[in-house]
Amino acid sequence: MAKITYRQPDGTATVVDVHPPDTVMRGARLNGIDGIEAQCGGAAQCGTCHVFVDANNSLPLPEMDEIEDDVLYTTASPRTEHSRLSCQLPVSEEMDGLVVHLPESQV
Repeated sequence: MAKITYRQPDGTATVVDVHPPDTVMRGARLNGIDGIEAQCGGAAQCGTCHVFVDANNSLPLPEMDEIEDDVLYTTASPRTEHSRLSCQLPVSEEMDGLVVHLPESQV
């Protein structure tokens, strides 16, 4: 299990336990975290699960593939160097303590 922190645009933070191999997106959806729409259900097609990984992150994350990279150019909130699709971040125990920031808008 890993504790993942979801930080809202207003600074409010919610910490939840996410069970591997659930994704950061699924962890949010299962725990009622607002701000992740996930309209495609995790297929890396819609960009409505866009998050910003905390700039101070030193935890291991999977490499971004070409599909995720392309979809991040179509998100409602502008892409940054810390942008990821939360559906493409499978949780592992090594990710315990991960902090993700939610964008102002997903649609």
